[in-house]
Amino acid sequence: MKYYSINSPQRMVGLKEAVLKGLAEDKGLYMPKLIPQLPTSFFQNIDKLSLPEIAFETLKPFFCPDIDETHFASLVADALNFEIPVKHISANIHTLELFHGPTCAFKDVGARFMARILGEFVKGMDKEINILVATSGDTGSAVANGFYKVPGINVFVLYPKGLVSDVQEKQFTTLGQNITAIEVNGTFDDCQRMVKEAFMDAELNSKMVLTSANSINLARLLPQSVYYHYGYAQLKAQDKDDVVMCVPSGNFGNITAALVAARMGLPVKRFIAATNANDVVPQYLVNGKYQPRKSVATIANAMDVGDPSNFVRIENLFEHQYEKVKANIEACSFTDEEIRATMKRVFEKTGYILDPHGATGYEALERMLQPSENGLFMETAHPAKFPEVVEPVIGQKVPVPDRLAAFFKGTKQAKEINAALTDLKAVLI
Repeated sequence: MKYYSINSPQRMVGLKEAVLKGLAEDKGLYMPKLIPQLPTSFFQNIDKLSLPEIAFETLKPFFCPDIDETHFASLVADALNFEIPVKHISANIHTLELFHGPTCAFKDVGARFMARILGEFVKGMDKEINILVATSGDTGSAVANGFYKVPGINVFVLYPKGLVSDVQEKQFTTLGQNITAIEVNGTFDDCQRMVKEAFMDAELNSKMVLTSANSINLARLLPQSVYYHYGYAQLKAQDKDDVVMCVPSGNFGNITAALVAARMGLPVKRFIAATNANDVVPQYLVNGKYQPRKSVATIANAMDVGDPSNFVRIENLFEHQYEKVKANIEACSFTDEEIRATMKRVFEKTGYILDPHGATGYEALERMLQPSENGLFMETAHPAKFPEVVEPVIGQKVPVPDRLAAFFKGTKQAKEINAALTDLKAVLI
């Protein structure tokens, strides 16, 4: 499989270059030359396959034969060694729980997969790989833990000071070793801008090998398509059809992966992107104008993105035609008050504890789902990662998984900088 920059479609690169660089030299994001159609028989029998089997079949066209198929199967099985179950919530609404991995967030899927792919590519190199990642919360913890102690790889996590939850911060600031946490006096958009500027800086690139583990990197993005296939498989096993999937969306990488799955043939009826007050994409779908702006802080902090970097991939998928984008994705946004109200209502009605991001997905389905449809929203992080938001709403403590509680024993280690490339370069060099 070859990959091209969306800014220069005529220039193709191989898998290794696309993954190691993360961002093309022309500042464009990479896309696969072809998104293959999976055979009809695959979807007819998908409910009989395991998660690793589904992942192997859906990702093989993108990563093999660059990686030997037998070895690739073992990498996939190792990365996805936890369950991703569908749970029924109410009426025709279900959730796909994506928080059963090591850091209790959906990004464990992409981060663990990417760590294994980069681990393969770094073998035999005479230089270390330096990963720069901007995070609004869960990306930092998933990437840091996915790459923790991986030989030949250093990770630098940039995060906005005071704008991630205490639990999230503990997950990537207490590791040490090859993980460096960088606390930025700014917003997530500032962190993301600095990472992009670093990739384009001649001095940095002459002194070190840089790549990204944000969803701008295909090795992080493509594996996320797997759980849409797996969620569909579980609903199919229950004889549920007319499936509508709703994705809490911030940087729009997660729903981009969903649209890739649909392009491969996944028979989902429609997709909904749910977000918070940072409603740039919902507004675009109303008026056809993409107008990025400074992000605002909300209780669903992982979606506090004012200029979603992956939206250009969605436009690319649909040939930059507004009507095609609008025909393939719906979107809605919710205020903090609406998110809290949804969390409270669902808990009182069903006993299920939503995190603030999943709450936007549930609310979108409750408002937009037709009676004949079956809705599946992504519960993207364990509610115990947001106790300061969730517990006052439901009026009780959220049970904390052991794998999450272990992070509280560590001591924070972080370098504080201003939101300027010069400050970041001082840390890196």
